[in-house]
Amino acid sequence: MEKSYECPRKPKDVSLQELRDRLAEFAEVRGWDQYHSPRNLLLALVGEVGELSEIFQWKGEVAKGLPNWTSDDKEHLEEELSDVLLYLVRLADVCGLDLGQAALTKIVKNARKYPITTTNQRSA
Repeated sequence: MEKSYECPRKPKDVSLQELRDRLAEFAEVRGWDQYHSPRNLLLALVGEVGELSEIFQWKGEVAKGLPNWTSDDKEHLEEELSDVLLYLVRLADVCGLDLGQAALTKIVKNARKYPITTTNQRSA
């Protein structure tokens, strides 16, 4: 039996593993695994990134926190960001990769590649 897909009323931190497991079950019970090849998921992800880009396309620079956006605009952004995240998590799972660990490893590599120097620290 499929888990409930209602949103919890109280916000909570959600792990990539929980998203991965729920997405896998969601696809399995609908018979979608046969369509979730890495290529198909990547193409779907690219499409969703395009939809996300359209939101910002003609807005120019946008202030942090989106102070001038309506609640409808913010909700639309949340939906498109979620689509991108969900396809990314599903793609990593289908490829047998641990996305969370890969991201942490990438942060360490970036720290080595871009070390802190006195020139990129701001004065207090």
